Amino acid sequence: MFVDSGTQVYFVLGATDMRKGIDSLSLTVAAHDKNPANGSLYVFCSKNRKMIKILHWDKNGFALYQKRLEDEKFLWPNDSSTIIEISLTQLRWLLDGLNPISTRGYKQLSFKSVI
Repeated sequence: MFVDSGTQVYFVLGATDMRKGIDSLSLTVAAHDKNPANGSLYVFCSKNRKMIKILHWDKNGFALYQKRLEDEKFLWPNDSSTIIEISLTQLRWLLDGLNPISTRGYKQLSFKSVI
């Protein structure tokens, strides 16, 4: 997948039928008032959360990427009514098995002295 750091990434929330191909997934994106051919990445997840597909317009045609987990499940958001923008870093987190949406980071500490 050839994308640059400015590429927009969207999660199409809810469960997607993984039998769908490029044409059906493009129509799903368009139904959310997005342009599937704008160079963004559109990420879909199966009902059992074991498979994702990524739809991408790459200069002169669509590319469809798929990843299936053998033993685990993707940490996919529960909201099923919308499409949300995320960062490329968050997409990498998802692919690596981390929660891409969690706003919880490291606990902030404040020290008065180092010793």
